[in-house]
Amino acid sequence: MTGRTASTADGTSRGLAGVLTVVVIGSIMAVLDVTIVNVALRPLAVVFDAPLAAVQWVVTGYTLALAAVIPAAAWAMSRFGAKRAYLTAIALFTAGSGLAALSWNIETLVLFRILQGLGGGLLVPVGMAMVIRTADRERMGRAMALLGIPVLIGPVTGPILGGWLIDTRSWHWIFLVNLPVGALALVLAARLLRHDEPQPASRLDLVGLLTLSPGLALLIYGLSTAGERGSLAAPQALLPTVAGLLLTIGFVVRGLTARAPLLRLRLLRDRTFAAGCAAMVLFPAGYFGSMLLAPMYYQTTRGLGATESGMLAVPLAVAVGVSMQIATRRVDRVSPRLMVLSGILIAACGLSLFAVQVGPETPYWRLAAALPVMGVGVGMVMMPANTTAIRGLATEDVPSGSTLLNIGSQVGVSIGTALLSVVLASNTARTGGGIRSAAAFQHTYWWAVMLLALAALPAALLPRRRAGATSAPRLPDPA
Repeated sequence: MTGRTASTADGTSRGLAGVLTVVVIGSIMAVLDVTIVNVALRPLAVVFDAPLAAVQWVVTGYTLALAAVIPAAAWAMSRFGAKRAYLTAIALFTAGSGLAALSWNIETLVLFRILQGLGGGLLVPVGMAMVIRTADRERMGRAMALLGIPVLIGPVTGPILGGWLIDTRSWHWIFLVNLPVGALALVLAARLLRHDEPQPASRLDLVGLLTLSPGLALLIYGLSTAGERGSLAAPQALLPTVAGLLLTIGFVVRGLTARAPLLRLRLLRDRTFAAGCAAMVLFPAGYFGSMLLAPMYYQTTRGLGATESGMLAVPLAVAVGVSMQIATRRVDRVSPRLMVLSGILIAACGLSLFAVQVGPETPYWRLAAALPVMGVGVGMVMMPANTTAIRGLATEDVPSGSTLLNIGSQVGVSIGTALLSVVLASNTARTGGGIRSAAAFQHTYWWAVMLLALAALPAALLPRRRAGATSAPRLPDPA
C-alpha cells in the first residue's frame, strides 16, 4: 500500500468513525424517546385528566409527522446537503422535546410531539444515507452493525428509564432527558460531519410530495384508528385508509412517469432491493406488532406496573442487540438469503414458544426465556436485510433507497400494530375479557407469528451468494 493510499484509507476510516458516532447518538435519542413515551401514556392521562384515546395522540401525532416528512428526506439531502439536513433534524427533535416538557395541556403536548416527529422523520434516513455513502463495500456490514447499537440500548433502557422517571420524578423528565443528548449530538455533528455541497438544481417534486406525505399520514391514521376502535370497517378508520391508499397509488403513478420524481421508484426493478423492501414491510409488522401486545398482556392480564413490564422486556432487547451485532458483521461473508431466512424461522419459532405459554398464571421466567429466542432471529433479519438491500445501489441512489426502506418499515409497523389491535379487540370481546383475556392475547400472537413467517417469501429472493461473490457490480438506475 502506497503512502497516499494509506493516507486516504486512514482519512476514510476517521470520516466513517465520525459519521457513525454522530448518527448512533442521534438514533439512541430517538429510540429512547419512543420507548420511554410508550410506557408513560397512562400516567399522562392522569396528569392531564384526559381520556386515553386523546393521550394516544401523543404517539399518533409523532408517527404521522414522521410519516409526512420521511418522503422529503432524499430531496432535503440533495437540496441542502446531508450535514445541514441532519443538523436540522436534531435541532427540531431537541426543540420539540424541550417544548413538550413545558406543555400545559394534552393539546399542546400533541403539537410539540408533532414538531419532534418532523425531526425524527429525517434522523434515520439521512443518518443511514450518510453512513452508506462513507463506508466502502468491504466495511458495510460492520458499519451497519454499529448503526444497530441504538436497537440494543433503546429497548433495554427505555422502558426501565421511563418507568423510573415516572415513578420517582415527574412526567416532564421523560422529555427533558433528551436535551443533553440532543445538545451533544448537535455539537458533534457540527464538528465531525463533513460538509457536503448542496445541489441547487435539484427541484422538489411538489406533486409527489403532496400525494405521498398526506397519503402516508392518512393511511397510518386510518390504521391507528382501526386499532383503537377494533374495526377497520368503522367510517373513522375506513375513509382515511382508503384516501391514503388512493393518494399513495397516485404517487406511485407519478413516480414511474415523472422525469425527476420525489423518490426513484424504478429502484424496485432491482430484485435484491425490492425483496429487501418487501421483507422489511412484513417482518416489522409482525415483530413490532407483537411488541405492542407484551406490555398490554403484562399490565392488563397479569396486573404488573410499567417498570415491571419493562424489566421483562430486557432479555428480548439484549438478544436482539447482540444477535444484530454479530449477524450484521457476518453478512459480508455469508449468504444473505440463508442468514435472513434462518433468522425469520428462528424468530417465528421463538414467538410461537411464547404464544403457546401465554396464560393467566404462566411463570414469568418461562415467558422471559422464550422471547430471547425470537430476539436472536430478529437480529439476524432487520439490519442484515437492510444492508443487503441497499449495499449495491449507486451512490446517487442511496438517499432514495434509504428513504424507501424507512417508508416501507414505517408502513409495516403501522399495519402490524393496527391489525393485531383489531384482532385483540375482537378476541377480547368474544372471550368476555377479564382473566379469560389471556386466551385473546394467545390467539392474537399467532397472527404476529404468521406475519413473521410471510416475510420468508420475499427473503427467498435475496442473493444466494455472499457480498462480493457476484461477477459484476449492479448498474445504477438509468432514470
